[in-house]
Amino acid sequence: MIPLHDNIPSQRRPFVTWALIVLNVLAALLTFNAPPDLTVALSMVPARLLAGFAESNPAELATLFTSMFLHAGVMHLVGNMWFLYLFGDNVEDRLGHLGFLAFYLLAGLAGCGLQLGLDPASAIPVLGASGAISGVLGAYVLWYPNARVTTLVFLGFFIRTIGLPAVIFIGFWFLQNLFGFFVGGGGTAWGAHICGFAVGAVVGLIARFPRPPPRRHLRDVTWEEAGGWRR
Repeated sequence: MIPLHDNIPSQRRPFVTWALIVLNVLAALLTFNAPPDLTVALSMVPARLLAGFAESNPAELATLFTSMFLHAGVMHLVGNMWFLYLFGDNVEDRLGHLGFLAFYLLAGLAGCGLQLGLDPASAIPVLGASGAISGVLGAYVLWYPNARVTTLVFLGFFIRTIGLPAVIFIGFWFLQNLFGFFVGGGGTAWGAHICGFAVGAVVGLIARFPRPPPRRHLRDVTWEEAGGWRR
């Protein structure tokens, strides 16, 4: 299934979402035609990162961030950026520009952290924005479960578009990742996807409830509003 668009218009321009897409594309242009050693150097390599922790190597610690802007190929990049474009604007709308940026990076870091914990001795580079974008999906499905996602569905030789509730579309996506996590293989960091999604769902759950109205200072309350004297 390929999502085409949703029916939730954003109320503000998603500048951070657009900027993240541009940064990911620029990183792809930089690394796709460069020697593989550059991509490896900027990726998060669990065994190498732990050695960097021990040595307090800031360059190695920075790979937690740089790895979020790298991709293994064109389809990896296009798939991630398409999901970010479709769902990121509404999450940014809800969190605000700076809040969304912090949230995006937090989900990406959490995904890297779980992948590091699952296989700390691995020398295989981990890269991609999937953990962060999984966080976007986790928050989106909590806030807009009934949004209609127009989806391109392949049924054998038949191709058609159908409108699916976001909870169905994203739920199916999550089940695919959960299956991949337990079965393994495929060269995909399933743990990073699931952890990023969980972070997004937790943030979505917390921010789903309205905040209580701010309490006014006493000097801003008139004598009549205060109900007269307090005896």
